[in-house]
Amino acid sequence: MLKKLSLITLFTALICFIPAPVYAEEIETSLAGSIGWMTLIPPIIAIILAFITKNVILSLFVGIFSGTILMQFYYGTNILLAIVYGFTDIVDYILGSLADPWNAGIILQVMTIGGLIALVTSMGGAQAVAESLAKRAKGPVSAQLITWALGILIFFDDYANALIVGPIMRPVTDKMKISRERLAFVIDATAAPIAGIALVSTWIGYEVGLINDAYQSIGQNVNAYGIFLQTIPYRFYNILMLLFVVVTSVTLREFGPMKKAQERARDTGMLIAENSEVEADEEKQEVLNEKKATIWNALIPIGSLIVFSFVGFYMNGRSAILTGDNTLLAQEIVNSPLSFVTIRETFGASDASVVLFQAALISSIIALIMGVSQDLFTFSKGIDIWIKGMKTLMITGVVLLLAWSLSTVMNELGTADYLVSLLGDTMPPVLLPTIIFILGAIISFSTGTSYGTMGILMPLAIPLASALDPGNSEFVIMSAGAVLTGAIFGDHSSPISDTTILSSMGAGSNLIDHVKTQLPYALAVGIISIVFGYLPSAMGLNIWIILPITFIAIIGMVFLLGKKVETTPNKLKEQ
Repeated sequence: MLKKLSLITLFTALICFIPAPVYAEEIETSLAGSIGWMTLIPPIIAIILAFITKNVILSLFVGIFSGTILMQFYYGTNILLAIVYGFTDIVDYILGSLADPWNAGIILQVMTIGGLIALVTSMGGAQAVAESLAKRAKGPVSAQLITWALGILIFFDDYANALIVGPIMRPVTDKMKISRERLAFVIDATAAPIAGIALVSTWIGYEVGLINDAYQSIGQNVNAYGIFLQTIPYRFYNILMLLFVVVTSVTLREFGPMKKAQERARDTGMLIAENSEVEADEEKQEVLNEKKATIWNALIPIGSLIVFSFVGFYMNGRSAILTGDNTLLAQEIVNSPLSFVTIRETFGASDASVVLFQAALISSIIALIMGVSQDLFTFSKGIDIWIKGMKTLMITGVVLLLAWSLSTVMNELGTADYLVSLLGDTMPPVLLPTIIFILGAIISFSTGTSYGTMGILMPLAIPLASALDPGNSEFVIMSAGAVLTGAIFGDHSSPISDTTILSSMGAGSNLIDHVKTQLPYALAVGIISIVFGYLPSAMGLNIWIILPITFIAIIGMVFLLGKKVETTPNKLKEQ
């Protein structure tokens, strides 16, 4: 067993004989027992750099690089060549991640959905749906609820949500004298929170990919999409934030800075604070032919995506089970093809990376045919639009590859093993989901990215949960959910988050005013998520008992802290 390297050893290595390089594929076992705390270097560097630079790609890359240098140097390579060989190892890790069929399918699926969204937007489908609903707004309550409903309907992408809902609903909410800060909050609260838990979205590929890789690091081959579905009840912040918007919209109760903003709009008619600078895109989303834009241009392609996804999950999972070793389950599927058990098992056994890619591709073809048949664009132009939409999500693919590569490096270093040995006897398992949730919130708030936070924490959370409470699969799922929702909590509150910026821009609100009014709401929902969600669930209370309790807690908090602010136009002073 090699001993830990001292500073003297590190210095001496600079003038030692240069051995042959150690390549990534030669390292087969964890180094946690040998190098101890140094296994924490890659994730710590990634986290610190993310705080400092706000650049998740750079942070993940340097985190990987530090890990490959550490492995090369620890196994005897001269420090100077360790840097060189460590850099070349990065390429091996990235290529290995990309060569994995599952990972490749996830990246293709994400990019294809991006192309589909671009086609739907260009055909004016999303805008037509928004305008149709906007006509039904008759007062402040209905205006806010329709804004919320639009956010739910545009579940497939948080950016599309912020860019479409804001410009469409802004004239409506202005007429109802709803402050721009409140509109920005409703938009932001239905962007990432819904996209993160939607059954089909641009987020799902990333989340499922991280879950799959983390489970593999502890030697478990699971259906990652099935695990993703099981985390949804534990995504307390996402669920409770969506409920919070409804409750405050229906009751018109506000507290904190949001209450002052709403009172300002009511009493003075000023929809934005005095002297606030606002950067807003006042123009509608580009539509190639507004006269031909109908709601069917959105409903049919997006509906096709959902339908073909569900059909694909069933057929793909059915094929896997029928060709597998579980003869009893196979017979059950043959005898009862549409039973709840059959649907549950087939969805669980399906390969989400393949199914979602196929569904997105079919839906893209349908959208392309619709656009060409309506003379909205030529076939060639439609392909260009689709490819341009794919390019917008190229960055997601890069982050995915780097996150997977960092996960592999940490697995080979034994980062999770070391944390387990360090915390296993000191941390009560009941606190783990809460700590994960808080840590995820801090990192994502400071970096403005939920994706990077998920990529850093997921490879640590699942092994830790598995070790702290062996055999309790529900505890592992709960901890995975804490990673995903904690990252969204921080991202939702951060002033440097893309969705925060886009939501304020779409609503025509000042960014700082939006953050200032939204932050108390996010913190309140986050606290309830911990006190009434993660702590009791970690103690073993059934999730289906916990959820109604959290709902009651949200409603109670609104009535306890909030004061009703009437915003009906007839109560306004003349401007």
